[in-house]
Amino acid sequence: MAFRFTKKEVHINGRLREYHIVEHDGAAAIIPYHEGNLTLVRQTRPAVGGQVLEIPAGALEKGENPLLAAKRELAEETGWRAQSWHKLGEIYVAAGYSSEVLHMYLATELTMGPQNLDDSEDIEVVHLPLEDVLAMVKKGKIKDAKTLVALLQLESWLGQRAKASNE
Repeated sequence: MAFRFTKKEVHINGRLREYHIVEHDGAAAIIPYHEGNLTLVRQTRPAVGGQVLEIPAGALEKGENPLLAAKRELAEETGWRAQSWHKLGEIYVAAGYSSEVLHMYLATELTMGPQNLDDSEDIEVVHLPLEDVLAMVKKGKIKDAKTLVALLQLESWLGQRAKASNE
């Protein structure tokens, strides 16, 4: 895993305060989008005591290019390989206690290959129409923060494409 626990002392409002920080090398997350469908993964997340439906993602190796990590994680977790990649943005995952930056990508023009899960991964691949995923968000059935933010970015990207094609 690409994180370390550290302490940092910072002057705030004239007082020296100690913060406990998770130093993280970053991660990449991917929305695989194919013929109006999204590919999500359902996996066990012990921190929340169950399985979570989310977009594929994984930690960067020290100094790794985020796009290369995204390509690796997409293939490992879902079997998909993408011909087209679009960066949707970057977010701080938990700025209150972590330095992690998550790089979000849209992967399109997909072809299927073999899945290559790590032995610690318990992943079920789920293909759903975009409308169904958005309905699940509105009903509170998808709670994963990176997935919610990436879906907002996807909606914006799709809206920009639709606007450009109408001009």
